[in-house]
Amino acid sequence: MIDLIRQQVLPHFGIVSSAKVTPLGNGHINDTFLVRWENGELVLQRINTDVFNTPNALVHNADKIAQHLHKKVAQGEYQLSVVEPVKTLDNALALDLGKQGYWRAINYLPHSHSIEVVTSEHEAESAAKAFGHFSCALSDLDATDLEDVIPQFHYLPGRIKQLKAAAAEDAAGRISECSVWVDFALTQQSLLQELEQASTQLPLRTCHNDTKINNMLYDKRDMSSLAIIDLDTCMKGHLMYDFGDMVRTFTSPEEEDSTNLDKVEVRESIFAAICRGYLAELGDVLTLDEKQSLWLGARVICLMIGVRFLTDHLNGDVYFHVHHENHNLQRAANQFTLYQSLLAQQDKLLAYLK
Repeated sequence: MIDLIRQQVLPHFGIVSSAKVTPLGNGHINDTFLVRWENGELVLQRINTDVFNTPNALVHNADKIAQHLHKKVAQGEYQLSVVEPVKTLDNALALDLGKQGYWRAINYLPHSHSIEVVTSEHEAESAAKAFGHFSCALSDLDATDLEDVIPQFHYLPGRIKQLKAAAAEDAAGRISECSVWVDFALTQQSLLQELEQASTQLPLRTCHNDTKINNMLYDKRDMSSLAIIDLDTCMKGHLMYDFGDMVRTFTSPEEEDSTNLDKVEVRESIFAAICRGYLAELGDVLTLDEKQSLWLGARVICLMIGVRFLTDHLNGDVYFHVHHENHNLQRAANQFTLYQSLLAQQDKLLAYLK
């Protein structure tokens, strides 16, 4: 892979083949690298076109968002750094090498630092404020101007249907080891009716759609908020899902693939910090219906990501990168356990949204 990058990819960006190329991050979908040479550095990605089968839409959405945020910076309305495309020598947003991959480059932010597990209320509140600040800055960008890179990405009925199909087909012969979790997921379908009723009342917004804690970069010099990254799934949607993904990835003291299920729980103080930070930035932007939908978003996302991990496990690990046997099953069990913790604390957690 490194030789391919040096010989066939970097020349299109005007970068010498002797540049240092190292893997970056631990994303589930794309292959990401940090490229450093004498005169600069950038982030290079090979887009997974099995997942993002319209990659041109992905890079054009990211470019539109970057341009909009730069305008907000110029107007003094956006205080974070902007992640933006680095174009090829032909002024293209991406490089399509056919079987050798679809590649795009973005600017690298010096002094950036990401975390996998939130360890303090300060980390949670600052990250939630950053994601809220990002959404607030995009609140006047017409969401319908962005293409759907993954149609029905946050659509729980569709995800449940996919799980049922995967369990029935049992393509990888794994149903016997995870039938308990399949049965559990299918008993939660009362959420579907609640979701259907709420969705009709919510405005379409430009959403990040993947507000994991490691998609907010801190400045490692003082641990202040630096930038929102990974704009691959930015498209129209409902902000309750952005809130929900923060709850999913901020509140547990364990990483999302931890097998220490007895330690997986929603930390009340971290949930409260998310609410403070997010609503401080978006409180005047959100409609009443949107504010009331946030708790629903938290429940739906925690359940839905577990369903997606479990479905991929049953299908033979064809979507998410896995690093060992039963990795997706472990992720699913982790997420369902977090979902159960969320339900168990409903009354006291809801108070922070009121």
